Amino acid sequence: MVLIKSLQELDGEPHANAFPSEEPKTIRLTLSEGEHVEPHSHPDRNIILYLISGTLELRLDGEPHQVSEGDVVHFDGAQDISPVAKSDSTALLVLASKPTSSEKDV
Repeated sequence: MVLIKSLQELDGEPHANAFPSEEPKTIRLTLSEGEHVEPHSHPDRNIILYLISGTLELRLDGEPHQVSEGDVVHFDGAQDISPVAKSDSTALLVLASKPTSSEKDV
């Protein structure tokens, strides 16, 4: 099965789930300049953030990381995560389940 979605046509602000019933969880995040997401975590996920447009300060456990358009960031979802838009920004986030210990041994 192949599923294709247009990011621009997804419903939801600031979060829009591209494939609600599918894994990995795939989210479009849209923030206006100055907007942010409160610190939160996804402890059972590894996260990839691709910044499509804009600039973000990605705070991971309080430590700021500057993310520019076109950057790809990989991080552990167990950290406190809080993106802050330094300009109008759109990102694609993929939240993949962490492998279980038995999967790691394969």
